[in-house]
Amino acid sequence: MQVLSVTPEIFPLIKTGGLADVTGALPIALAGKGVAMRTLVPGYPVVMEAFKKKKAVYQYPLLQGGKASVHAVKIGELDLFVLDAPHLFDRVGGPYGNASGADWPDNWRRFAALSQVGGDIAGGAISGYQPDIVHAHDWQSAMTLAYMRYGKAVGVPSLITVHNLAFQGQFGAGIFGELGLPGVAMQLDGVEYYGGVGYLKAGLQAAWAITTVSPTYAQEIRSPEFGMGLDGLINMRAVDLHGIVNGIDVDIWNPATDKHLVANYAADTLEARGLNRKAVEDRFNLESDDSPIVCVISRLTWQKGMDILAAVVDGVVQRGARLAVLGSGDAGLEGSLLAAAARHRGRVGVVVGYDEGLSHIMQGGCDAIVIPSRFEPCGLTQLYGLRYGCVPVVARTGGLADTIIDANEAALSAGVATGFQFVPNNGGALLHAIRQLVEVHARPAAWASIQRQGMKADVSWDKSAEKYIELYRLLLSKRAA
Repeated sequence: MQVLSVTPEIFPLIKTGGLADVTGALPIALAGKGVAMRTLVPGYPVVMEAFKKKKAVYQYPLLQGGKASVHAVKIGELDLFVLDAPHLFDRVGGPYGNASGADWPDNWRRFAALSQVGGDIAGGAISGYQPDIVHAHDWQSAMTLAYMRYGKAVGVPSLITVHNLAFQGQFGAGIFGELGLPGVAMQLDGVEYYGGVGYLKAGLQAAWAITTVSPTYAQEIRSPEFGMGLDGLINMRAVDLHGIVNGIDVDIWNPATDKHLVANYAADTLEARGLNRKAVEDRFNLESDDSPIVCVISRLTWQKGMDILAAVVDGVVQRGARLAVLGSGDAGLEGSLLAAAARHRGRVGVVVGYDEGLSHIMQGGCDAIVIPSRFEPCGLTQLYGLRYGCVPVVARTGGLADTIIDANEAALSAGVATGFQFVPNNGGALLHAIRQLVEVHARPAAWASIQRQGMKADVSWDKSAEKYIELYRLLLSKRAA
């Protein structure tokens, strides 16, 4: 089975969040199960620098304002089509904006180009390659399915995975004339969305199937609270909606072999985590004692509930926990957390920014990781926490609810608990969970049981890859019918 994946990010080449981890790990997981996935990605500078031999398999004299070409390359275990369009992607900054964080004003054009190429490849543009399925990810590649619907690939099965419904790619109606789509596409059942053009909406409309990255999130986005204005359309497509929880790369995230850690360990050698714990204390200037270290590894945003945490830091300290925060985002939240660190020297430490190696050390040395997200399509940091014996403390939403077994008394007695859930998602409920955590942490046997149970959980891509294959086969059967 040949599957074309279209994505704006892929690990390890370009990453701003969990989307890249998924699109980088899924092809590898599928490869061992008889599915060949090739991934179309933009030719950002870091991507173009990753391969030397550049031989175009397809060329565009004019693609959204300039010359472009497609290169077929293999980087590591990933088979890629790279869209080399310097006028769109050869820029200093992130994949979506400049170094100061402002979005590129022509993002509509950049990702229309990516999607147009995806549609062309789906229609057989590249000699010797014809995908059986096309799998798009988020708004940046969602228009691929619209180009397929109104082009040569109308009969090729497709699906879109929604990693976060909050990001939709909405643009003014004035861009429609430059998209290269027929006039009939600018209708309610096409790409039109509240008088403008909606990229994600167009993909949801055109896809043969829709997936989200957890079963609970698939149900949540059918409600006005989580549907972000698209719940009506999603409910119309409910029969085609599937929730498949993400996995993680268990080779990269493996405490027994992780080279970022000061000390490696396994479920039967948890005491070795102490050296990583010491490294966390040193990096965050925390006092050294037996109290639990609760960490945060997150974007500091409203969605992630970081304002909820920032408002109760004093209470976290009062309940006997230390706090280590790694992240960046909203300037006000950064300032609030840095002020808390100044108030509670030795009990709260904050590092503004992101450091991949430090994130591994925190998972390997902290006692717990808190994730108070208002909504969380899947979440990956709680899966890393399970793998590393860093006990997750999570809001009961989306993939967090699907992946963590709450340490209530029944689950503790049965030895199946893997973390702590709290609801409603407010400061009081979070502090109650922290108090529970501190109390259980004071019972070493019970705490070790939670850690080991989490480390036993299957957080790999194996089961999830099987579910994607089932869905691919279902779509192929519809095509045959």
